[in-house]
Amino acid sequence: MKLALVTTHPVQYYAPVFQLLAKEVELKVFYTAKKRQFFDPGFRQEIIWDIPLLEGYDYTFNGQKSVIENLIEFNPHYILIYGWASSSHLQILIHFKNRIPILFRGDSNLLGNVPWYRIPLKEYGLRWVYTHVQTALYTGTRNKDYFKKYGLKDSQLIFAPHAIDNKRFSSHEPSLSVRANLGLKQNDLLVLFAGKFTKNKNPLLLLDAFLQTNVPNTHLLFVGSGLTGGILQNAARRWNHIHVLPFQNQQDIPAFYKAADLFCLPSNHETWGLSINEAMACGKAVLVSDRCGAAVDLITPYNGGTFKHQDVYDLKQKLEYFLRQPLLLKKAGEQAALDISKWNFNNQSKAIINCLYA
Repeated sequence: MKLALVTTHPVQYYAPVFQLLAKEVELKVFYTAKKRQFFDPGFRQEIIWDIPLLEGYDYTFNGQKSVIENLIEFNPHYILIYGWASSSHLQILIHFKNRIPILFRGDSNLLGNVPWYRIPLKEYGLRWVYTHVQTALYTGTRNKDYFKKYGLKDSQLIFAPHAIDNKRFSSHEPSLSVRANLGLKQNDLLVLFAGKFTKNKNPLLLLDAFLQTNVPNTHLLFVGSGLTGGILQNAARRWNHIHVLPFQNQQDIPAFYKAADLFCLPSNHETWGLSINEAMACGKAVLVSDRCGAAVDLITPYNGGTFKHQDVYDLKQKLEYFLRQPLLLKKAGEQAALDISKWNFNNQSKAIINCLYA
C-alpha cells in the first residue's frame, strides 16, 4: 500500500503521525513549501522547531518539478491532503479526482461569523471543493458538522482525533523554577495563556477579566508573541501579578503548563485549539471560550469550563469560581489528564490506516 501525504510544511502535530504511518505503509510526504523554515504571521517570527520533524519517514519539499509531477512519479494508491486553502493543494484535488482516491484532513468548523452576503458563495464553493474528496478524516464534533454542512455524507466521514504528543507533555517534570522566576509563593495560583498574541486569540480579554477578579494570591502569565504583545508588556510593568514571557519552543513549553494551575484560551474563534490538549496532557484544568472547536469534545464540568466568547463578565465569573477553589482546580487537572489520553497519535494513525484497507 502506497500513501502520499500532502501538506504545506513540517508541523509538530503531524510528524509523529507520519512516523507511525510509515511503519504500516509505503509512505511519502510531499511538502508544498519550498523551504523548511516557516514564518508564522501570528507569532510574527520565523519558526524553527527544536524537536525533529523530518525523521522516520520519506519526504520531499517543493522543488523543480511540480507537486503533481512528483505525485505521478510516486504513483500512490491513496493521497491524503491536509487542507485545501493552498493553491497547489486545490490543484492536486482537481487533477487527481476520479484517478486516485483522495482522503482529506482539515479542522474547520461553523463557529465563525460569516457576513450574510458571503454565505451563498461560500456554500457553493465549499460544496464544489468537497466533491473531489472520497473520505474526510474529521477531528471532532464541530468539524464533522462542518463537513456534513458542505455535502459530505456520514459514510464519507471517519473520526481521526486531533492530538498532540501526550507522552512528551505528561512526562515532563513539574518545574519549580518557572514559578520561582515569576516570584510566586508556594500557595499562589497561576493562570496561563500560551500562544499567539493576536486579536483572534484575544489575550486582552483575559487580561481585562483577570484584573477585575478579586482573588488574593493569584497571578496571570502570558507566554508567546504577536501583535498585542506591547499592550501585555505594559500591563506587566504596571501590575506585579501580571507576567509576560516570549515564545517558547517545544522542549521548553511543557514546563510552563506544568507550572500553572489553570489554562485559559479566550479565542474569538478557534478551529480546534491544540493548546487545550497540551494543557490537559500536563494535568491542568482548562477554561476556554465557547468558540473553541475542541470545547464540545474535551471540556466537561469535571475538568474545566467554558465561557461565552468576548464576554468579559462571564470570563471573570468563571475565573473567580476556579481560583477560589484550589482543590477543585487540582481535581479538574487530574481528570483532564485522564480525559485527553484517548485523543492520541495512535488512534489518529489507526483511523487513517483503516481508510486505506476499508
